[in-house]
Amino acid sequence: MEETAARPTVLIVDDAPENLMVMESILAKHYSLKSFNDAREALDYAFATPPDLILLDIMMPKIDGFEVCRRLKANPELVDIPVIFITSKNEDEYEEMGFSVGASDFIHKPINAPILVARVKTHLKIKLVMDYLRNENVRLQGSKQKSSSELLKVIKILWENPFIKF
Repeated sequence: MEETAARPTVLIVDDAPENLMVMESILAKHYSLKSFNDAREALDYAFATPPDLILLDIMMPKIDGFEVCRRLKANPELVDIPVIFITSKNEDEYEEMGFSVGASDFIHKPINAPILVARVKTHLKIKLVMDYLRNENVRLQGSKQKSSSELLKVIKILWENPFIKF
């Protein structure tokens, strides 16, 4: 059996328990899941324990999905986590609004299991590649700074050497 810790974590946020159950039954075999029917609790969890991907309902009491997404994307630690809206709203303006607040994708209700699995898998692959590229960029920038520092040391040694004339 696969080690649970190695599985990507998917945060599911929907105020309807039946939707949570459907998504959990579809995804539980492949991912570690954390489900919430309250947006504030989900935000608290995400801030404390950033997941790898978030499935988020738009229409929820107290805080709607758009505001949840805004808050997630305002946090530098969470900005790169893909957010897929799960919604019964099919109007273009909802999708436009979702993308404007930072959504990665939309899945329309009723939930189609193969579509849900495919999109979650695709966005997790994209995140994995982007995380790798960001980390590699940081590493290369560090190497570049280290190389520059070493070059400056060599130049200083050469400059201070009385046997070398410039």
